[in-house]
Amino acid sequence: MLDHHVLEELQEYIEEKLIVVVYHHSISYNEDYVLESISPLEMEDFIEKKRKPTLQKVLFSYIDNKNATDAAIYKKAGMDRRHFSKIRSNPDYRPSKTTVIALALALELSKKEADKLLSAAGYSLSDSETSDLVIQFCLEKNIYDIYQVNYALDYFSQKPLGNGF
Repeated sequence: MLDHHVLEELQEYIEEKLIVVVYHHSISYNEDYVLESISPLEMEDFIEKKRKPTLQKVLFSYIDNKNATDAAIYKKAGMDRRHFSKIRSNPDYRPSKTTVIALALALELSKKEADKLLSAAGYSLSDSETSDLVIQFCLEKNIYDIYQVNYALDYFSQKPLGNGF
């Protein structure tokens, strides 16, 4: 049990940190402030070191590694050619989370590989969402058939993966 003095110190520490946080959030970020506190070269270096491969790079490397054709994958995912072509040709295009999940299932990816693909698109599978837990279960149990996955989603009253890509 903490003594009264330590608890007082803890209270002061928390209050001080909260004041700093509130102060930092209330600062007006004008151009002079940003230039003084952030080095553009340092930020570029940080971004370069942290940047992960794009969705296109990850997706098409998985397709190549599986020795699959684009057509086989987009058909198995329930997508049309035009939509898949948009993913292939437009680096700024961000497909929906359900589209990326359908592609992961079509590629028969492991949970870890699916997580990498989703992350490359800016998504993740949440342990708080029933639909995401159903997808995780299917990936872990190697259930890749989109109809079986949709049945499982429907069983839990979740929106199925489908033609609404």
